[in-house]
Amino acid sequence: MKNMTVFEELKRRGLIAQMTDEAEIAELINNGKATFYIGFDPTADSLHVGHFMALCLMKRLQMAGNKPIILIGGGTAMIGDPSGKTDMRKMMTKETIQHNVDCFKKQMSRFIDFSEDKAIVVNNGDWLLNLNYIDVLREVGACFSVNRMLTHECYKQRMERGLTFLEFNYMIMQSYDFYKLFQDYGCNMQFGGDDQWANMLGGTELIRRKLGKDAYAMTITLLLNSEGKKMGKTEKGAVWLDAEKTTPYEFYQYWRNVSDQDVIKCLKLLTFVPIEQIEEMERTLEGQQLNQAKELLAYSLTELVHGKEAADQAQDAAKAIFTSGSSSENMPTTAIPAADLQDGGIGILTLMVKAGLCASNGEARRLVQQGGVSVNNEKVTDPKAIIPLNGETIIKKGKKVFHKVVVE
Repeated sequence: MKNMTVFEELKRRGLIAQMTDEAEIAELINNGKATFYIGFDPTADSLHVGHFMALCLMKRLQMAGNKPIILIGGGTAMIGDPSGKTDMRKMMTKETIQHNVDCFKKQMSRFIDFSEDKAIVVNNGDWLLNLNYIDVLREVGACFSVNRMLTHECYKQRMERGLTFLEFNYMIMQSYDFYKLFQDYGCNMQFGGDDQWANMLGGTELIRRKLGKDAYAMTITLLLNSEGKKMGKTEKGAVWLDAEKTTPYEFYQYWRNVSDQDVIKCLKLLTFVPIEQIEEMERTLEGQQLNQAKELLAYSLTELVHGKEAADQAQDAAKAIFTSGSSSENMPTTAIPAADLQDGGIGILTLMVKAGLCASNGEARRLVQQGGVSVNNEKVTDPKAIIPLNGETIIKKGKKVFHKVVVE
């Protein structure tokens, strides 16, 4: 059997949503001739699970000899992107953007090799912020048909609520980025989320009109769960790649707890587990094997983002809690009268004292602030946190002490 090409693997894993020219794209990628870019919006100081697909794709393509350009949207972040958002974005200062860029690069280094110019980071603020308005209107604006732009879904949705001229320019700015990267860095391909398709086509079209050359675009499948919602969000907000914002244990648990329907898809889209192995698992997936598949997913991704040591620790902690937490009938228990609750909840410090885990509020506060308290596997670090009590609540103090709380 002949070896699978990189492009075949991308298709087999289900990573590709749409593309402009399949044969050409396959040819470039398989022969390591693509210089491709993916845009990242520097609106936070950490990447999150929503960026994961792009990072994994970059890593796969770089391993096959292609060159990634990470385009930081320092200029476009000052506009805000209408695609997929019904409200306008907040505009940001240059200092905040630079700080976020530094944080991104550090996290990306786990995925991408930046040595010897094998990958580069560029900021579109470097060219967008110095453009002359009249020049842009003549050189670039003339290449765009407003009628055609308004047929795109992202603008249709906004038209009903009102679309500002500022946001209307977003597609033109993003297209200009591709044009600029094509000229300055030989960038011949752009990848992005499927919601960016219209903006990406704008870029290939601008390059064709201005330079008479071909450039290519491919969109990556959006990471949706079986209910059609974007993955990477919990009740607490986004699942971050920064260990300060989402601990490696919380990160591990997020993937360990994906639904049965989603585990195979996540293994295919996000991990470097060989596709043959995943397809073999898919054929025989049930019961205990489902748990093994989820553990493989959680471990692989935690190792990719946080390293082997953190992944080992997270896996050990999860197993320890699973074994001690599963026999909660033998756990020391405190019953709290319903009258002591406000709106079904109780302050964490009061809870620790009532459960006999701390002698005073002061001791409880120190323990919480030092990160020594978890409730139902979620670390609690805010001393003012209100814990909702319904059914059984398991408190963990330090590494080994488990305590059950019930409402009477």
